[in-house]
Amino acid sequence: MNGSTLEPPAAETGCVEVVDREIKPGGLPAPKCDDRAGSAGPMIKIKVLHDCSQHELTVPAQSTFGELKGVLTQETGLEPQDQRLLFRGKEKEDDECLHRVGVKDMSKVVLLENPVSRERKLEKMTRDEENAKACEAIASVKAEVDKLVEKVNTLVSDVRGGKEVADQEFVVLTELLMRQLLKLDSIVAEGDAKMQRKNEVRRAQQYVEMLDSLKPKNSNPFGYGSNAVSITTKWETFDSGEGGLNSPASVPSSSKITDDWEKFD
Repeated sequence: MNGSTLEPPAAETGCVEVVDREIKPGGLPAPKCDDRAGSAGPMIKIKVLHDCSQHELTVPAQSTFGELKGVLTQETGLEPQDQRLLFRGKEKEDDECLHRVGVKDMSKVVLLENPVSRERKLEKMTRDEENAKACEAIASVKAEVDKLVEKVNTLVSDVRGGKEVADQEFVVLTELLMRQLLKLDSIVAEGDAKMQRKNEVRRAQQYVEMLDSLKPKNSNPFGYGSNAVSITTKWETFDSGEGGLNSPASVPSSSKITDDWEKFD
């Protein structure tokens, strides 16, 4: 707010970093000061206080505060629209000239960051920190899923190889994978972290579905794959007729049973 009196921050706190930079007259855009008459005028050294840093700049006395902001962008990384320059406790407009408001050699100018800009940076920092935590949590889940995937692959090999596997192993692995899915569901993520979480959810779900489809085949190993064996109740017939598995309709009797008593001489 132009003309308002603001308290400049304390610069003499023991954490002052001095940056000395000389600005050549030809290095600045032509200031819009009426009394310059095409001349850059004398050079002055000013101190710009910003947080815990102090920048010493040598500039033309007839430069504008707007031009000074342009140079400070290179020094601080703050865009001109995010800067507020105060001299003697009052904020200065971009078109005001340094010498007109009394800025002389070794004068002090205070640089403040626009509150909106600071808030925007804080929000970005907060988002970045949250995403970093999300990525760390997703990486932890991924490591656990990798271990479970090894066990699932071993289980698949055993079943396909005809080895009998206890049903409890399917139950335990499925439950452990579901726990990891619940962890992923609780992670709040944006941007790249959100995509990582989505991919990991899809991967865990695929192995849960694999276990679900494999369990019935484990219960009925004779009906799976190339190792399938056809079971039938039809009796097999052998050409020799001996030792066969034919079930005869009737068995001929080798002895005759009669009620007549044998007579002996």
